Amino acid sequence: MRWTIKPKPEQQQIDTLAQALGVDELVAQLLVQRGITNFSEAKEFFRPQLSDLHDPFLMRDMDLAVERIGKAIAKQENILVYGDYDVDGTTAVALLSTYLMEYYTNVATYIPDRYDEGYGVSYKGIDFAQDNGFTLIIALDCGVKAIDKVAYAKEKEIDFIICDHHRPGPKLPDAVAVLDPKREDCPYPYDELCGCGVAFKLIQALGLRRGQNTDDLVPYLDLVATAIGADIVPITGENRVLTYYGLQIINTTPRIGFNAIIDTLKKKQLSITDVVFIIAPRINAAGRMKHGQHAVNLLTATDFDQARKFAEEIERYNTDRRGLDQEITQEALAQILENKEEERFTSVVYKDSWHKGVIGIVASRLTETYYRPTLVFTKSGDKLAASARSVKGFDVYNALLGCADCIEQFGGHKYAAGLTLLEEQYENFKQRFEQVVSATIDPELLSPEITVDAPIRLEEITPKLMRVLKQFAPFGPGNMAPVFMAEGLTDTGYARGVGEDQKHLKLSAIQNGSGPIGGIGFGLGDRLALISNKKSFSAAFSIEENEWQGNVSLQLKLRDIRS
Repeated sequence: MRWTIKPKPEQQQIDTLAQALGVDELVAQLLVQRGITNFSEAKEFFRPQLSDLHDPFLMRDMDLAVERIGKAIAKQENILVYGDYDVDGTTAVALLSTYLMEYYTNVATYIPDRYDEGYGVSYKGIDFAQDNGFTLIIALDCGVKAIDKVAYAKEKEIDFIICDHHRPGPKLPDAVAVLDPKREDCPYPYDELCGCGVAFKLIQALGLRRGQNTDDLVPYLDLVATAIGADIVPITGENRVLTYYGLQIINTTPRIGFNAIIDTLKKKQLSITDVVFIIAPRINAAGRMKHGQHAVNLLTATDFDQARKFAEEIERYNTDRRGLDQEITQEALAQILENKEEERFTSVVYKDSWHKGVIGIVASRLTETYYRPTLVFTKSGDKLAASARSVKGFDVYNALLGCADCIEQFGGHKYAAGLTLLEEQYENFKQRFEQVVSATIDPELLSPEITVDAPIRLEEITPKLMRVLKQFAPFGPGNMAPVFMAEGLTDTGYARGVGEDQKHLKLSAIQNGSGPIGGIGFGLGDRLALISNKKSFSAAFSIEENEWQGNVSLQLKLRDIRS
């Protein structure tokens, strides 16, 4: 693991902010590192307000979208709310459809089949709209590259409104409105919204025209917070506000579908991390293993008993998904060894029988093992489909651009993408991708990095500090939980391996006569020899509260240990 220590800001900046806020130097340093340099910025960070959200009509084409939806309602047209099958897409469909159906009934939802239709807007979906009398399709979390599909719909006198957050191509579809903050000509001040976030901006605009204010829309933010966490977009700016209020809804008055999941948990206070690892995988499992519409059914349920049945069904899908991803991961790792590809700059693997619904998870698992840009392919109809994952600091989307002549179509983000290609192009693509990555990646990026915010002494770790650090949440990209480094530590003699095969490490650390503080390092069981027999060591860690039998204590959540 590489430890990269963030540069310490200028001391005068730290001192000025510490004095303005009445906090100690360490807290002020953490804030300045996050771009917070004065009282008003700190107030906005610690106390997000709905009034901090931007005017939705700043987004290009928002007025056109609102006008077209108003026209559809006035003329009693049928509206089809269409979305991708992942968490971002299904939450967006649930959000917009339930909002519209509060005051207009001619609304239906459509999620494409991952296996039959693939990602994004499909010809089959447009044919469904025509066959069932829909004259307006609102596409969520997809569509910004669907030029041919939108033209096909236009021939059938079906209009499109596109709400997307992916990078557009050089040309936009000929839709009534294309809402995408990543459009080069879009003046919207914040371009890191997820697909469900763009859908929220649309209902915010519709609400303004109906005389509503943002407070009236807060109940929808449980969906938005879930999508923000699952889609790994930065939890900064507007996303921080949306997540902050969304978590409050999840923990106080969640929608019935969320309640059906949360009801089975022992944990009653959920953080954004819990949402990402507990709620999101279950919503995702529907689209991975069966059909994304099952997730929409759960998220739009109005009867708890019915929602519980949906949740139990989705729980079974999630259990099946876990078994499959473990099995396929082992096969993929074996393939890398068999092909003697351990030392490459990339991992590209393929088997025609791998389940398309879990190849993205498998790609993530492979990056955990080999830490390099990774693609996992499977057969999808008469083509091959892949999920791509990257490592911190490397733009896999740009790397795919460099292989575009081998690819049928692709889309995605800096760290995750999807693509299809003809089977005869697989070997060409695999070779080209290796060439592009090896020529462009900084070799340092092929080692996992721990970014350390600041050194700390164990005596500085106090309940008072923990109370302040908790207010830095919600954590995520752009605002990760602070990571500290401490040197000259020794274990009290408590250290031991725990868990299956003693895979994890528990210890009790002291420093220069300080009191002891416990620590847990998941996956660090092999470091026990580094700290046994009172050997001095350094540790990188975050600080967390540990609750055991009603007692709460502070502990180090160890990220890495060095002798």
